[in-house]
Amino acid sequence: MPDRRAGSPELRGDCARCFGLCCVALPFAASADFALDKPAGTPCRNLADDHRCGIHAELRQKGFTGCTVYDCFGAGQKVSQVTFGGQDWRTGTREDARRMFDVFPVVRQLHELLWYLTEALGLPAARPLHADLREFLDATERLTRRSAGELAALDVAAHRQEVNVLLLRTSELARAGVRGKKKDRRGADLIGARLKGADLRGASLRGAYLIAADLTGADLRGADMIGADLRGADLTDADLTGAFFLTQPQLNGARGSIGTRLPESVTHPVHWAAGR
Repeated sequence: MPDRRAGSPELRGDCARCFGLCCVALPFAASADFALDKPAGTPCRNLADDHRCGIHAELRQKGFTGCTVYDCFGAGQKVSQVTFGGQDWRTGTREDARRMFDVFPVVRQLHELLWYLTEALGLPAARPLHADLREFLDATERLTRRSAGELAALDVAAHRQEVNVLLLRTSELARAGVRGKKKDRRGADLIGARLKGADLRGASLRGAYLIAADLTGADLRGADMIGADLRGADLTDADLTGAFFLTQPQLNGARGSIGTRLPESVTHPVHWAAGR
């Protein structure tokens, strides 16, 4: 039986049960986030024989900040151990490896949806939608267990759209219970915005660009954070208690402090304590 709790281990990457898929299947370009170019399907030069990162403890210092931000939501171990039954891409055929690399991003998207649906089911205000949420949760879980061929052919974008309609309704119900005027900043360009101490209680920040925004001491209680780009945003002493659809990768890309208050489903990134 799947663990149906927001932030459950099943929906977090477990490198010990994966074959380093994110280090091979995905491409990245030399930038502030990555020290070099790497095409899709090519192992990162830092990937060790045991499928672990050879510089894991020094990723930020060596120019691989993007790796510290990423999380597969448990898709890596699902593809490695379930879809391909524990078959290592290094020991199979080239075709087997290619299929594994093609399937991984699809399952990653499905697992991200599982995260949101699981969290939505934990919101008391969304009780009127719980039956529909459970139906979509079960359907999405079943999709993740399809064969490699079926997953490769799946129209995951269409499924995401169907789920998103339900998540929007969930957001409306959850934010309706927050007192005061609720700002709608959905998709807003707030790059570098000065929002220190801002009252964003119950705000919709879905898909908002908050890159390098100053959110120190901001009140984000009960805000919808789905898809908000928090790269470089300063969340020092901000209050995100009750904020929902907030994921660990979003926080990993931001800055914050021990005084930043977070929902129980996520944790303070290690680099916050180090001030990096």
